[in-house]
Amino acid sequence: MHSPVQLIRSKRHGDTRGWFTEVYSEPKFTTLGITCTFVQDNHSLSVPAFTLRGLHFQTPPKGQDKLVRCIRGRIFDVAVDIRKGSPTYGHWVGAELSAENGHQLFIPIGFAHGFMTLEPDCEVTYKCSDIYAPDHDGGIRWDSVGIDWPLPDGTAPELSAKDKVQPTLAEFDSPFPYDGRPLAPFA
Repeated sequence: MHSPVQLIRSKRHGDTRGWFTEVYSEPKFTTLGITCTFVQDNHSLSVPAFTLRGLHFQTPPKGQDKLVRCIRGRIFDVAVDIRKGSPTYGHWVGAELSAENGHQLFIPIGFAHGFMTLEPDCEVTYKCSDIYAPDHDGGIRWDSVGIDWPLPDGTAPELSAKDKVQPTLAEFDSPFPYDGRPLAPFA
């Protein structure tokens, strides 16, 4: 059984011209247990270093699986288990995604997602399994989960007005059911 959140390390094929990689292949992802259909692609630019976006999700019935990658710069990308009844509720995993390493993070429905830029001018793209639905938009405070964000001492993250006032994890009443797959560290 695969962990619900997965770090995808795509193979790059390179020569003197550069490199090529498959970002998404339905048959290959199916072997990893990722069987959702992606219907929307998003692209963001974060100009200042230490911009923090998150922790976000969409509630049922408009939940979103996400496949996230950084195409310029470096980010610290995280997923937090918010499935009611999960033995790993409130636990998180994180990984550095960068244009250089080409890694991607798959975040299924039932997990809050967020990232922090580690340098200026970062661009992030991600696929979603459902369209944006403002009435189902949700979040929890970035600092209420115990995530070890790689912030330099004395540095506060750049936050949106919305992210500054999200409820804490303790205040959140999760509508997401546990599916029997606990969150596991990345191999």
